[in-house]
Amino acid sequence: MAVNQMTGRQSIEFHEAPHIISSASVVGPKEGDGPLGEWFDLISPEAEFGEDTWEEAESTMQKEALQTAIGKAKLSEWQIRYLFGGDLLAQLTATFFGNEESNVPLIGLYGACSTCGESLMLASMTVAAGYADYAAALTSSHFASAEKEFRFPLGYGSQRPLSATWTVTGSGAFVLAAKGGHVKITGVTPGKIVDMGIRDNMNMGACMAPAACDTIYQNLMDFNRQPEDYDQIITGDLGYVGQTILIDLLKEKGFDITQQHMDCGIEIYDRDTQDTHAGGSGCGCSAVVLAAMILPKLRKGIWKRVLFVPTGALLSKVSFNEGQAIPGIAHGVVLEHC
Repeated sequence: MAVNQMTGRQSIEFHEAPHIISSASVVGPKEGDGPLGEWFDLISPEAEFGEDTWEEAESTMQKEALQTAIGKAKLSEWQIRYLFGGDLLAQLTATFFGNEESNVPLIGLYGACSTCGESLMLASMTVAAGYADYAAALTSSHFASAEKEFRFPLGYGSQRPLSATWTVTGSGAFVLAAKGGHVKITGVTPGKIVDMGIRDNMNMGACMAPAACDTIYQNLMDFNRQPEDYDQIITGDLGYVGQTILIDLLKEKGFDITQQHMDCGIEIYDRDTQDTHAGGSGCGCSAVVLAAMILPKLRKGIWKRVLFVPTGALLSKVSFNEGQAIPGIAHGVVLEHC
């Protein structure tokens, strides 16, 4: 008989928590020059990664990240039963072209910048349910391919307002198993779509903060926890603008996360010296910060329990140009030292 692992309204608490047994981060030169540069596995000296197009460069990042993570786990590709991956591009072109030679069954995902959380969540559910001995989660974004996909070609030279974030050029990969690592995923809180009617595609933090608030609040309610029960509550890419909004929204619900909150988009760049305005964003933002900074601190026991909440703005150039609002979504993943 199957064990009931549901908790609260929308969360899952794993009866046997799956482990993250390896991770890898691959980034571009701007990310390598940032505060976390020494912790990334691979830093390309140029954003093209030796390719002819930005999209091919992003595919190369994914290929390198996955191979590095599998190598760290001392596995072969054929041992990975399922790969959950995604990016920001139409038809997930970076993911599909980057992994067409991997020979791993691929489940393509699109959750905008929340895709790292979505892929980890589904991979952990798959392993916990006994559907795979090993599953992998993979995510990427590229500054130039994202600008072309959602805003303007770089040659247009458009001005960026101070509320704008800088899409991270990077890819993060993770291998999950039933046991074997020093970090386990003890629970997840899948997020809901939250639409506050915001239409500013140059202010992603404002678009995503309400969804982050909803998921964090529901996680605390479902697991009967307070913010101090987590060493850190880490959002994906709200940036400085979104961080302020998130903290204010949660205070209205009775929770103050000021002492626990951290944002990957704030951590990855030095906005004063790197001209990144409100911070970093993109699928790759939370993925590479998780691989390079968050997981090592959990492995060493510096942090015992973290709530990781990648955030996504659900827009396309079509929906935006047709005047639709930009909803947000966020997925919560509970990470613990073991």
